[in-house]
Amino acid sequence: MAEHVPTLELIGVAVLAAASVAWAAVLWRLLRRTGPPAAGRRPAVTLPALPRQRQAGPPLESVELTRAEQDAFAGLVRQLANG
Repeated sequence: MAEHVPTLELIGVAVLAAASVAWAAVLWRLLRRTGPPAAGRRPAVTLPALPRQRQAGPPLESVELTRAEQDAFAGLVRQLANG
């Protein structure tokens, strides 16, 4: 079957295969170099110019609905549930 393929196509396939192997080798070396952090690393130092971050989000807000609003919401939910 290779006798029916033009020479330039064979050269192109060989070049693409070599480029793929080279790319995979470079990627493998980069991933090995920047692998998971070592367990013995020291913790990150906070920058003094930045304000401290909150440990929790803002307090939850809630609004009491009137009876008419509750009925309207229930009707909307029923309407959406029926399609």
